[in-house]
Amino acid sequence: MGLRKIIDNLKPTFSKGGKLGFLESTFDAFETFLFVPNTTTVRGAHIRDANDMKRTMIVVVLALMPAFLFGCFNTGSQVGLEGFQAFLYGLVRVLPMVCVSYIVGLAIEFGFAQARGHEVNEGFLVTGLLIPMIFPVSTPLWMVGLSTAFAVVFGKEVFGGTGMNVFNPALLARAFAFFAYTPSMSGETVWYSDWTMMGAQVDGITGATALEQLGSTGTMTFSPLDAFLGFIPGSFGETSTLAILIGGAILLLTGIASWRTMVSVFVGGLAMGYLFQALGVTEFPAWYHLIVGGFAFGAVFMATDPVTSAQTDTGKCIVGLMTGALAVMIRVVNPAYPEGMMLSILFMNALAPLVDYYVVEANIARRKKRVKPVK
Repeated sequence: MGLRKIIDNLKPTFSKGGKLGFLESTFDAFETFLFVPNTTTVRGAHIRDANDMKRTMIVVVLALMPAFLFGCFNTGSQVGLEGFQAFLYGLVRVLPMVCVSYIVGLAIEFGFAQARGHEVNEGFLVTGLLIPMIFPVSTPLWMVGLSTAFAVVFGKEVFGGTGMNVFNPALLARAFAFFAYTPSMSGETVWYSDWTMMGAQVDGITGATALEQLGSTGTMTFSPLDAFLGFIPGSFGETSTLAILIGGAILLLTGIASWRTMVSVFVGGLAMGYLFQALGVTEFPAWYHLIVGGFAFGAVFMATDPVTSAQTDTGKCIVGLMTGALAVMIRVVNPAYPEGMMLSILFMNALAPLVDYYVVEANIARRKKRVKPVK
């Protein structure tokens, strides 16, 4: 291939000893993005597999596409537009957020890689898309950039980079924005600024989300079908449970995500919802929790993060159950904070290593009991 020859000819210049050898990490990042790395392990235990990090991240991005594309359409439909005009409006609104997220995040990651002389990992391919999808589409771009910078620096790089982080970086970005700039992220209403597009005047609107309605009144003006399909206001990529489940099916069929974690989150949330319903604390059906807010999106794309979730099979079930149950508990017990999925996942990210520790210790203890002492 012509492109392969060009890369090979440029490689000596960017290798150690070359004129631009100090940019070796940056050049390596572009090379591995364009081509599968041709390096092999030379020592230590290893597994040979064609599904490298880059391919894994691309599959996750593809799984996010149903929710992303529907988010474009729903953003336009929420301001009264229809058809392709609604989709185009949403796309125009979210693309600047996506660009800011990727530019800021990748710039910081490239900078840290250059300073440390490390390779640039592909993990931000997913994080850069997740961040705008869990933000309201009306979030100012400077706020998206600042939240992304905080997530990459304090959520990843201080721990050593991709694969070493304790907390999900995308959720850290939302947590930073939520606690630092709460009126722009939550509150009683969701708003869109006035826009003029393709000759049509798009008026600014306000209205409580379905989750906020449940938290304040115990009912919602949106039908359960609209909530499941996603024709409700909310964060850009979190409204359509159907689109999210399609993405979840892609992750499960390709073996990227763990079904134990994913299913356990839904089971834990449903069980806690039925408990509150049985106690008379809530009157609406328990399964409403699963189709509003960020519950489904968090269960499919956040709680299943292989880095920040539990590593043992039993641990995945435990962490998943606790994540779903804690999210519903926060929603019900604290009316001032209707969305509990973000805090629930971050809290369980911190506890996941401890859960794995006790699972392993329990397994060792069982094995010791089976050992017969030699007389």
